[in-house]
Amino acid sequence: MLSLAAGLVGGLLGASLARHDRLADAGLPAVPSAAPAGTSSGSTFSVAEVAAAVLPSVVSLEVVVSDGVVTGSGFVLRADGYLLTNHHVVADAINGGGTLTVTLADGREVGSTTEYDLAVVKVDLDGLTPLLLGDSDAVVVGDPVVAIGSPLGLTGTVTSGIVSAVHRPVQAGQDTDTAFIDAIQTDAAVNPGNSGGPLVDSAGRVIGVASAIAQPPGATSDSAGSIGLGFAIPSNQARRTADQLIETGRATYPVIGVLLDDTYSGEGVRVSLEDPMGREAVVTDGPADRAGIVPGDIILSIDGRPVTAPDELIVAIRARTPGDTVLLHVRSGTRERDVSLVLDEVGTG
Repeated sequence: MLSLAAGLVGGLLGASLARHDRLADAGLPAVPSAAPAGTSSGSTFSVAEVAAAVLPSVVSLEVVVSDGVVTGSGFVLRADGYLLTNHHVVADAINGGGTLTVTLADGREVGSTTEYDLAVVKVDLDGLTPLLLGDSDAVVVGDPVVAIGSPLGLTGTVTSGIVSAVHRPVQAGQDTDTAFIDAIQTDAAVNPGNSGGPLVDSAGRVIGVASAIAQPPGATSDSAGSIGLGFAIPSNQARRTADQLIETGRATYPVIGVLLDDTYSGEGVRVSLEDPMGREAVVTDGPADRAGIVPGDIILSIDGRPVTAPDELIVAIRARTPGDTVLLHVRSGTRERDVSLVLDEVGTG
């Protein structure tokens, strides 16, 4: 079993911008077909070429709170000062009233920002060079990748590796603020302080946002370091969330409207048999209720992808968009059936 290091490395994109920072159109650049600026022609490049193209758009972040300093990474989303980072990079500033300082790759300090969301930071600068978000759905195991960020405060650090797994169910975050990630796994070295930095493909396109690292049993987050198992939020999820936050000031995520039984150890994932602490096991008039799912039903797969633990089902749902239709294979007693349902949404921020 592997535990995940929280704190500087780990988290969820979410929360809201101040109302006067909301924009009519998020305006994020489309997935390109051309090579990134500053590299040779073609579709794939050396690690050195990728690093040269991407490094100017990677930023380091420092949060100063009463009991210390938290550092992390981020990157430019839009030329007019919108940056993307990871939740835990800015969480202490929000919870502890600290100040956030952003340092660009060329050493300019933007200074403290007073209005930022948990993942999208707005700085008062224009003319920045945004990174392009690639299509994380096209990522396959074995693809070469490069991670760039500020691990342990060492700005402009570049590590390389491959995609070692996809659709890895990962929980990251603190007890009161847990993120469920349908993660891209990589063996590129990811360490505390990489959180929020880009994981890019061999064309310099962002395919993930560094978010968590694995550590052996018994290790603590204070001693966490790369053991060749790093996890990133897929860029397609990051794009959807960042677009929502910039455009409307709030993020949403999809749900099917059930509570899952963490004590169940059989095949599939079981819907809770009872309504715990006043919460409905199956939400009245929610997607699952409308599809005929009842307490105690076993969900065996989603869209043909088997699920064997609650986290696997949660991240598979979270990877989709509210309004999407999914197909669940469900067992009720001895009877199995396919159930089609439309995902509802829940807002954050």
